[in-house]
Amino acid sequence: MTVLAPRAPRVPRAPQTLQLPTRRRSLWRPIATVVVTVIVVAAFWSVQIAWGRLADLPADIGRYLWLMFSAPEWSKLPEALWQTWRSIEMAWVGTVLGILLATPLSLIAARGFGLVWLRGVLRLVFSVVRAVPELIIAIIILSVTGLTPLTGALALAVNGIGTLGKWGYEAVEAVPAGPIEAARAAGGSTAQVLRWGVWPQAQPVFLSFWLYRFEINVRSSAVLGLIGVGGIGDMLTSYTQYREWSTVGMLLIVVIVVTMAIDAVSGMLRRRIMEGPRAR
Repeated sequence: MTVLAPRAPRVPRAPQTLQLPTRRRSLWRPIATVVVTVIVVAAFWSVQIAWGRLADLPADIGRYLWLMFSAPEWSKLPEALWQTWRSIEMAWVGTVLGILLATPLSLIAARGFGLVWLRGVLRLVFSVVRAVPELIIAIIILSVTGLTPLTGALALAVNGIGTLGKWGYEAVEAVPAGPIEAARAAGGSTAQVLRWGVWPQAQPVFLSFWLYRFEINVRSSAVLGLIGVGGIGDMLTSYTQYREWSTVGMLLIVVIVVTMAIDAVSGMLRRRIMEGPRAR
């Protein structure tokens, strides 16, 4: 009979240490940090800010807020509402004109539906137009149309072409390729492919973009009034120059309330368009 020798007890293995991969140190990060720091410091230095007046800034803000909102001049409310309505009209006309011009251009600028050189030209135009503020565009148009609400509407329309055009061709390019290939396989032309393969899928996105652009134009129309094209901005500029702060406060209240109401309604509509009638 053989006798088995007792097994030696197992010695636990030492835990392996986790070694993180070493990163190669690059000189670009510290160089970029130094460059950005120098630019920021130079910007603050060149502005020539009166740092001593910053201590008085909270008191000055409080004083002007008291002058504007302690006793608003509600007797000018009917005129303020009328001028606000003119600003909304300006924003609406500018939005509609921008939609009519930007939508077909955005379809042509989308990849797969327009000539390569034409697509590049349109995208360059969209970028250039977006880079120019509405205020500058309105000043340029002033020499032709004069100080009228039409000037503001045209400025909003021109700037909207750049924004809506970019949003439009990006929405078209994000459409699933299945319906597009099916429409092309059925022998459809480019216009028919856009109508039946692209538009049914991209329509909610386009509608959402149009509503959002109208929100932007409502706020921009108040700014355009600063150059005298009419609307609530024109009225706000006039009373600010004469330092009638009680009227300025009332105008600001009207602008804030109307803008928030339009944003709320537009946001609700956009949610219903994108998520369906059950969206809340």
